[in-house]
Amino acid sequence: MILAVFGLLLTACTDSGRDAHGVITLRFQSLAWQQESVAANKDLVAEWNATHPDVKVKYVQGSWDSVHDQLLTSFEGGEAPDVIHDASDDLADFAYGGYLADLRGLLSDRLKSDIPQRSWRTATFGDGIYGVPFLQEPRVLIADAGRLRKSGVRIPTPERPWSWAEFRQVTKKLSGDGRYGVAWPLKEPVSATLNLSLSAGGQLFHRGADGKVTVRFEAGDQLVPRTIHDQVGTDRSAPDSTLGSGGSDTLPGFFGGKYAMVPLGFSYRQQIVQQAPKGFDWQVLPAPAGADGLTQGVSPQTLSIAEDSPHKKEAAEFVDFLLRPKNMVRLALGDWMLPTGTEALKDPALHTDKYGWATGTALADRLSPAPAQSVRGYPEWKDRVATPAFQEYYSGAIGLGELRRRLEKDGNLVLARYQR
Repeated sequence: MILAVFGLLLTACTDSGRDAHGVITLRFQSLAWQQESVAANKDLVAEWNATHPDVKVKYVQGSWDSVHDQLLTSFEGGEAPDVIHDASDDLADFAYGGYLADLRGLLSDRLKSDIPQRSWRTATFGDGIYGVPFLQEPRVLIADAGRLRKSGVRIPTPERPWSWAEFRQVTKKLSGDGRYGVAWPLKEPVSATLNLSLSAGGQLFHRGADGKVTVRFEAGDQLVPRTIHDQVGTDRSAPDSTLGSGGSDTLPGFFGGKYAMVPLGFSYRQQIVQQAPKGFDWQVLPAPAGADGLTQGVSPQTLSIAEDSPHKKEAAEFVDFLLRPKNMVRLALGDWMLPTGTEALKDPALHTDKYGWATGTALADRLSPAPAQSVRGYPEWKDRVATPAFQEYYSGAIGLGELRRRLEKDGNLVLARYQR
């Protein structure tokens, strides 16, 4: 009797996701939220299901707001989706914890060669690859085109961007009479600061010969924070009122002429197209460049496969289908982001001047793994140490020395617990 029950349990585990007719059902949890993006994902699932009678995909809607905790609960409860949509900076703890499948033996040669190595590094932890990076967005400057033209300032291009020093001077020139050259929405200040700091050679996290990571807040890490701090506190070219705001919160003031520019993720263009007053003239400019040019950090959106999935091969085939070049373009256009694939990036739809697509696409080869990608304990370091420290520094409550002390001393105590 015991052996019979054990056999039934074993069969149930082995055939999980397969019905009485042998049809496999994969669960695909998507975090798409914009109407166009949800539609693109659902259409692709329907196209797969229409041509794969033996492997069906069930679309499951997730949320960026709760994905980390939701996934952790589902992993620990043995109920994780087969195919998981997430972002690369959320994968480290799941990868090291054994919850995600190593994809190296599952991916097609086409997909492996189509996505550049710099993108694969964002989802590489230890010796394994635990996600397929497929969408990414640079941070850009969304500018009031009419106001910039009237001011006579030099308009930057990807070939001739502003330096951080020039950017500071431009924002001073555009300020006055209750109006500001730039608004920094820094409700989530850490990723914005660290990713933009790569342009100045900032790394912040340094891995030693023993593999352990320590925080060092060096000159390259300080240029961008100092620029923002001085725009707010010294030049008065950026208001302190937006420091606790999200990007969407700054758009009414931008449309109303209060701010000449707002640094935002590339995908915010979709909201601007929807919300801008009729006749409002706006344009996309590259972020300022430092010693390392236009380099900036990104945490691409990823597709992973659960380690507990009994149908990894079929899940990988579905991922490969989703990320064929034409499909990757559809997903990118739906999310107003850039695809990682080199073939998809060639699509003419991504090279039009309309809505600044060409400017964003010109930045694609300068996007590098965000500094925190592979750092275990980064979420706690960010929430407990870095976020309050940067918020207080930008508001003027603490100086650069105290910011450095907190990031290094307090931060390294947090990271050390994850590296014993």
